Amino acid sequence: MAGSIERVTEAARQAGMEIEVRRMGASTRTSEEAAEQCGCGVDQIVKSLIFQGEATDGLYLFLLQGSSRLSLAKAQVLAGEKLKRADPRLIRDRTGFAIGGVSPIGHTAPVPAFAEDALLKHDAVWAAAGAHDAVFRAEPGKLLAAAKATVADIAE
Repeated sequence: MAGSIERVTEAARQAGMEIEVRRMGASTRTSEEAAEQCGCGVDQIVKSLIFQGEATDGLYLFLLQGSSRLSLAKAQVLAGEKLKRADPRLIRDRTGFAIGGVSPIGHTAPVPAFAEDALLKHDAVWAAAGAHDAVFRAEPGKLLAAAKATVADIAE
């Protein structure tokens, strides 16, 4: 199996995106840390949150701008089931990513994705690239298309 960063790079290439993965040398796990490392605003950071269906154990990916909070009620309506925090081992097993490095693209298996519409107001956003200190810059529309994300009202 290819490494996490290589999978992200290949997924971007297959989606017609040219990205440059940057290893920051310091953690980019939180939106604030990532914004500081990238030299951008917090809202230009794409948060990748994964939840697990209580009934199906299916995973769901929610992409939000850095300062937003996910509305669990709205997310559950989109998922069609009650959601809970996903088990970190399950996330790694099904996506190939560890928490803190979950990318919107490059998962080892498809995960239904939903994205906050506010991400589209930015010229560029920064997303995790498969490791706790790896990020890449992208045009939000292209990134959400590559993630096969449904744009929806998911923020509180």
